[in-house]
Amino acid sequence: MKLKGLRWWVVGLVAIAAVINYIDRQAFGALWPDIAKELFPEMDEDGHKAIYGTISTVFILSYAGGQALFGKIFDWIGTRIGFAISIGVWSIATMLHAFAQGLLSFSIFRSLLGIAEAGNWPGAAKANAEWFPTKERALAQGIFNSGAAAGGIVAYPIIGLLSIYFDWKVIFIVVGVLGLLWLLPWMFIVKSDPKSHPWLTDEEKNYILSGQKNQEVPSDDTNEEYTPTTGELLQHKESWGVIIASAAIDPIWWLFIVWIPIYLSEVFGLNVKEIAFSAWLPYVGAMIGAWAGGLIAQNRLSSGWSVDKTRKMTITLGCFIMVPCFFLLKAPGSATNAVFIMAVLLFGFQVAIGNVQTIPSDLFSGKIVGTLSGFAGMAAKLAAAGLTLLVTFITTGGNYTPAFLIGGSLAVIALLSIWFLCPKIEPLQAKK
Repeated sequence: MKLKGLRWWVVGLVAIAAVINYIDRQAFGALWPDIAKELFPEMDEDGHKAIYGTISTVFILSYAGGQALFGKIFDWIGTRIGFAISIGVWSIATMLHAFAQGLLSFSIFRSLLGIAEAGNWPGAAKANAEWFPTKERALAQGIFNSGAAAGGIVAYPIIGLLSIYFDWKVIFIVVGVLGLLWLLPWMFIVKSDPKSHPWLTDEEKNYILSGQKNQEVPSDDTNEEYTPTTGELLQHKESWGVIIASAAIDPIWWLFIVWIPIYLSEVFGLNVKEIAFSAWLPYVGAMIGAWAGGLIAQNRLSSGWSVDKTRKMTITLGCFIMVPCFFLLKAPGSATNAVFIMAVLLFGFQVAIGNVQTIPSDLFSGKIVGTLSGFAGMAAKLAAAGLTLLVTFITTGGNYTPAFLIGGSLAVIALLSIWFLCPKIEPLQAKK
């Protein structure tokens, strides 16, 4: 049998995986008030915040290590089995949360979850490189990222609805089962890569494979097949441009997904119900931005812009949207204003990040894309862990201005690293 548009089935499944990824991840923050009251009844709110920040930092550090680990795993065993291992392990880790009894056990289970969930993004980048021509990659990455945003949108309402009928322990088991169910269509539909998939039409196969050749490179150039070793990969300044940009821009996302509920509670005094009705709104802006970043890039490439110009101008647009928003958050005036400003800010973030994450597949062949994406992701999560821990100390008294100023500075650093360390975004050749 042949299935038209098979690549869109693949990107759809990866986007759904991202939704599940964020539901599993956000369940901890959404359920934290109930968890804290049950497991740490003797502590005040500051004590609960310190434990929450510590466990969140452990999660992000584990996520960082998982990025590099799963980048290699995907390059070794392929996208199909790599995703199966990643989502299978993280689903089991989510269910293990139900048996946590304190700081140590929660840290262990969150660490296991972080390592496994990290595979989602190197896997998405590799699937993008395998299944999409160059001109569609930013759109595909935007679809992946919109899945993460959609997960952020639905996580709080879903957890809130489940909390009406179940306690926090049962909820972890319920959401963990979602990932195991996802494995069924994934293993059935994604049988192999595009070169040998039996359901792929000849027309779509030719479209994908021929479109992966950069048209700016002469036809006799064998650059597309350049597959450097890890050491050679890190000798290219363009690789460091991607790594530094990721390390600068990614903590912005984590600043909000970790601290939005705490920020709304501390600064504006919102209770759990009020937070549930407002904390999802910034993710709407993020989801729209993920699609917009991909569509803008696809439109410019179709209009004849080079990959280099398209990536840089789209990333610049996203950063220019973010920076003013950080300054507006210093004094938003109300919780409603704050979440709307966050929505615009995360819109800009997703416009930029989708194109940053696409650059590894613009620079190298599919055989090494997962490795570079993994290193970039590891650097990003190490920086995010550092910022998460730092926020615990610099936001005493509910003053989040220092955190927002750091966020604006990180956006500028990300932009400069792309412009100066990636002089031309194109397939690279071996250093002579």
